[in-house]
Amino acid sequence: MEFKDLKTQYIRHREEIDRAVRQNMEAGQFIGGEPVSRLEKSLADYVGVKHCISCANGTDALLLALMAWGVGEGDAVFVPDFTFFSTAEVVPWVNAVPVFVDIDADTFNMSPQALEKAVERVKEEGRLTPRAVIAVDLFGQPAEYDRIRQITAQYDLLLLEDGAQGFGGRIGEKRACSFGDISTTSFFPVKPLGCYGDGGAVFTDNDEWAALVRSYKVHGKGCDKYDNVRIGMNSRLDTIQAAVLLEKLRFFDGELEEMNRVAAVYTELLQGKVKTPVILQGYYSGWAQYTVQFADERQRREAVQKLETAGIPSAVYYAKPMHMQAAFADISKEGIPCPVTEQICGVCLSLPMHPYLRKEEVETVCSALLS
Repeated sequence: MEFKDLKTQYIRHREEIDRAVRQNMEAGQFIGGEPVSRLEKSLADYVGVKHCISCANGTDALLLALMAWGVGEGDAVFVPDFTFFSTAEVVPWVNAVPVFVDIDADTFNMSPQALEKAVERVKEEGRLTPRAVIAVDLFGQPAEYDRIRQITAQYDLLLLEDGAQGFGGRIGEKRACSFGDISTTSFFPVKPLGCYGDGGAVFTDNDEWAALVRSYKVHGKGCDKYDNVRIGMNSRLDTIQAAVLLEKLRFFDGELEEMNRVAAVYTELLQGKVKTPVILQGYYSGWAQYTVQFADERQRREAVQKLETAGIPSAVYYAKPMHMQAAFADISKEGIPCPVTEQICGVCLSLPMHPYLRKEEVETVCSALLS
């Protein structure tokens, strides 16, 4: 059994994907070109924003957003304590300080209440200037943007949506990657919309920020790549990956429907036996992961062993809170408590999740887990 079944996805769509890649190879386009421009327009239209700027990966996308805003030394950037390392990693790259914020025990996303407390504490201490919030759409469900927006407006903070795991998710009819002042995503292969290598994108309605991101991602270019008006970086999406993504975007909504079907079966079989994911009313998840919670670490270890014995893969996302990572020991000194994150890191477990899981396979996973 596959944790993320990219093999079956390719086999089912091999003809159109192979054709797209072959046409690209025959055209001799490998960096930039028409497929990249077409992908950016298609993604902007899909998300419902004015600008989409592709780049080399999701981490660069986050960094480009902070660079466009001029976030830097003396600034505090509020980041959920429960997330992949890159969400917080980009903050010290611009010489700002990540301030870690606790999460909601049901959704795994940043807690608006904890965010407001963290902002107030930083303001009272006076050492840093609150500047931006990075909210993560963890495991596929968008963060609580209505409430987070109220806080960012109250304290004059910029909002960056990390939609690497949330692409395809929605709140009402509004899609993920449209909730931030700038939003980003990743096209890493196992993400909801993944390519066959690395890739990322930045989304915004702001013309000035979009122009800065387009400049920064190509060595700080001005009128062309040999006119360098600022210090930038090299972060471009390969044209072949754009061709793959254009084909995958055609059947993406169908895959989302199937993943929601799989999630419903999991929840039906597991609810009341382990803590199953909570999807807020009016929210639609992209189901990057299906993650359950056990009573304690011992119970999780036993479940992992049972699954391994049955030949079923599982994964722990994430074993350690951001504030406990050694890399941040000398960087973030705010010391704001994150008890929910610490507890969840010890008890959560992600199960196989992809559009090609059959009902009987989900039943096999649940039977092994509950044994």
